[in-house]
Amino acid sequence: MILEMKVPSPGESITEVEIAEWLVQDGDYVEKDQAIAEVDSDKATLELPAEASGTITLKAEEGDAVAVGAIVCLIDTSAAKPEGGEAPAKAEKKEEAPVKEASQPVAAESKTYATGTASPAAKKVLAEKGIDASSVSGTGKDGRITQDDAVKAVPSMGTPTGGNRGTTHSKMSMLRRKVAERLVEAKNTTAMLTTFNEVNMTPIFELRKKYKEDFKAKHGVSLGFMSFFSLAVVRALKMYPAVNSMIDGKEMLTYDFVDISIAVSGPKGLMVPVIRNAENLTFRGVESEVKRLALRARDGQITVDEMTGGTFTITNGGVFGSMLSTPIINPPQSGILGMHNIIQRPIAVDGKVEIHPMMYVALSYDHRIIDGKESVGFLVAVKEALENPEELLMDNNVKKALEM
Repeated sequence: MILEMKVPSPGESITEVEIAEWLVQDGDYVEKDQAIAEVDSDKATLELPAEASGTITLKAEEGDAVAVGAIVCLIDTSAAKPEGGEAPAKAEKKEEAPVKEASQPVAAESKTYATGTASPAAKKVLAEKGIDASSVSGTGKDGRITQDDAVKAVPSMGTPTGGNRGTTHSKMSMLRRKVAERLVEAKNTTAMLTTFNEVNMTPIFELRKKYKEDFKAKHGVSLGFMSFFSLAVVRALKMYPAVNSMIDGKEMLTYDFVDISIAVSGPKGLMVPVIRNAENLTFRGVESEVKRLALRARDGQITVDEMTGGTFTITNGGVFGSMLSTPIINPPQSGILGMHNIIQRPIAVDGKVEIHPMMYVALSYDHRIIDGKESVGFLVAVKEALENPEELLMDNNVKKALEM
């Protein structure tokens, strides 16, 4: 029996996918549920499992855009499994022919160089300039390089010296192309503005130092920074609901819940999974969800539904060493908070200079619906909660907040 495998729908509104990579070769024997291909949509990269065991015939090439519901391969379920156990793995791709090095001779040049020699005066000028006589066109008899030719010769600042000057062309994945489109859309369709502040992270450092080991032992997850920032954002969004809004035509749509998108770096590029109803989560709940989503993104198991929606975004460039940035809004959202690296810096405390772990934070927002007063007030509220987490995020009961 020949089974026709069709492209399943990765999610609502997605009409086509791109074959990113075949994990098997034409004619291979595959087992049911074996991953046979990776497919890119404009939201995620997903694995395509075999629907039955048998010999596979590929009907699409890597890089092809295939409509949802189209046939991508055939599986002959009547084929016997070859002796020797497991199905063969995908063979290595053939290496492309090496690019000719710049130092190799070229068949034809667009410029004819001198066949003659340089005059003694020309040799002296060329030597002073560090110019090879073979690169200068002579205007004298039989192509002889005159002193005037040497004077007019200009040293080349970009002449190849035998080093590698090759280039590589690679097709952008559908996911990366969609991300690029959304970033340009955000820049072109929003009145984006960024406001900055700084946070003294000492109180959070002290709480984590005191409780992180017990927290991890009891809950199985680390007490990281994301739970503090997420809960500080939830508090600030309740105080400034315009930041938790979006433009819907001629109306302003304000959410009464908080779905926080967290930007994470996956094997296929930037992904933004969503923490649903963060206003109902505890420190343990946020950390558990962050870990779950990050692992699924890393392993390529994240689904479209897990990245759909979101009312506000948090991105952490600090893990890569960023000191300060202006994050781009994740449309149709109206605000994004940027975290950055933590640096020990001297600051004034009660008239004295002290050294504390400091972080710059940035809020990019859509000025069409969020005014300066609200944006600055929101960021100050985040700062206040992070610098006084015991009172503002834990209700003066740390052990209860951490479920210890």
